[in-house]
Amino acid sequence: MSMKITRLEIENVKRVKAVKLEPAVNGLTIIGGNNNQGKTSILDAIAWALGGDRYRPSQATREGSVIPPYLHIVMNNGLVVERKGKNSDLKVTDPSGKKAGQQLLNEFVNQLALDLPKFMEANGKEKAQILLQIIGVGDQLAVLDRQEKEQYNERQAIGRIADQKEKFAKEQIFYPDVPSEPVSPTELIRQQQEILAQNGENQRKRQRLHQLEQEYQSVTEELQKLLQRQAALESDLKIARSSAENLMDQSTAELEASIANIEEINRKVRANLDKEKAEEDAREYRRQYDQLSKDIEATRKEKTDLLSSASLPLPELTVEDGELVYKGQRWDNMSGSDRLKVATAIVRKLNPNCGFVLMDKLEQMDLNTLKEFGEWLEAEGLQAIATRVSTGGECSILISDGYSIDQKENPAASYQAKDAKTWKAGIF
Repeated sequence: MSMKITRLEIENVKRVKAVKLEPAVNGLTIIGGNNNQGKTSILDAIAWALGGDRYRPSQATREGSVIPPYLHIVMNNGLVVERKGKNSDLKVTDPSGKKAGQQLLNEFVNQLALDLPKFMEANGKEKAQILLQIIGVGDQLAVLDRQEKEQYNERQAIGRIADQKEKFAKEQIFYPDVPSEPVSPTELIRQQQEILAQNGENQRKRQRLHQLEQEYQSVTEELQKLLQRQAALESDLKIARSSAENLMDQSTAELEASIANIEEINRKVRANLDKEKAEEDAREYRRQYDQLSKDIEATRKEKTDLLSSASLPLPELTVEDGELVYKGQRWDNMSGSDRLKVATAIVRKLNPNCGFVLMDKLEQMDLNTLKEFGEWLEAEGLQAIATRVSTGGECSILISDGYSIDQKENPAASYQAKDAKTWKAGIF
């Protein structure tokens, strides 16, 4: 069972002279009144009574009073908390009549329930850290946040390099009409030597033909003498003619031009190779960039899954980029009602044994927002005791000059006033 306040009596604390209140068990109990009447003093007194000396006001005794402060609070399980006497000593009595102390109160009193503004005024990341520590995933999420940041920074660096490589590759000149690799002058010279040797052999054969023709003419003149020689020469001539019949000389002009332009050709080949290398570098960095993008998405999904599986205080409440998000809105974009819901739900999650929360300065909320928030508190089984600069019917009790005003004088009390027990000033 979560602990709630059933009844409280306060005398001579700060601006309070004498106040007695029985808050609604569930929902919103509003302490109303004009400025400087003692509304906030009631909340400070409750915090002091339950939270201990760390919440003791610097000037606890009401100015002008010779009677020390008196605080008496009864909890819904029968636990009685008192501070009275010259030193405002604490006395805690459990339902069985046994006495206890601050340690027992600390077991169910949530410090943020006594000091909700501390949570409300924290920055976005501090609120998120409180929630994450409560649900037990703060350390894991911090690791994932660092991992995502490192991946993002690495991807950003890789992306810049990829852009530079792609730009460099585009600026490189490409020559489509040159070989894919640098030309070797040794190979060209070898080919030239082979052609020249072949041409030399052809020339030798031509010279041999010419020699045989001359010799044939000479032999013919001496035919009678050289008939036997003529037959042999005719055979040789036939063979020589057959060998020389289809011979064609090859031109070395193209090779000579290639040799002359080999440096220019190789310059273009190297330029093409540089462009291909630049394009390959750019593709590799772009591949790394795309892989890091996938890694970042995987890390973000892991974070989402971690929060989805956690026991969050409210549906639609989560943490994104280290900040609280409720119904898709960050804290600075939440309505006043949603902010109070989130803060109250987190406070309850921090200590489920504490079923109440103290709130100051609800005058910033309109009546519809107050009604909506009060209905949510009732549905959640939570008790809220709050102050508001107002004397309207939405107030459960009015405070004037340190005293509470009989609600019988205020018949237009709101949806909560009907649940609140009241008293007349000075009567205990």
